[in-house]
Amino acid sequence: MSSKESGRHEGFTAEERAAMKDHAKELKKEARRGSRADKAAEAERDVLAKIAEMGDSDRIMAERVHAVITAGAPALAPKLWYGMPAYALDGKVVCFFQSAEKFKARYATLGFSDQAKLDDGTMWATAFALTELTAEVEARIGALVKQAVS
Repeated sequence: MSSKESGRHEGFTAEERAAMKDHAKELKKEARRGSRADKAAEAERDVLAKIAEMGDSDRIMAERVHAVITAGAPALAPKLWYGMPAYALDGKVVCFFQSAEKFKARYATLGFSDQAKLDDGTMWATAFALTELTAEVEARIGALVKQAVS
């Protein structure tokens, strides 16, 4: 959220407001869908369409992240979450991809919710900056996603 130098709260940024509007649309659309299979198929189409809309760098990373997650953790269901690709177990988001472009950030992010079982002692990472997807990074994502749903 943005604030003036005086520390006074000004409200949400335009990007944050757009993400909240996207989320409201997603919830309405989800409520109108028919059978569970129809909902799942349409949700995956929505995720793939959102990925296709991304700029080149984010799109290439999002496509690879989607492939790694769906192959490594088939129990996770793709869905949109605040206008970004996410992957849920029993309807609850476990992990998500945020494009750098949408939030005017320096890097894309792979994040995990509190539903992910990544616990490692008293402190662990729940978000990872992505600038490039190498074979090593893809393997790490695959391992994290498997751990998150184990």
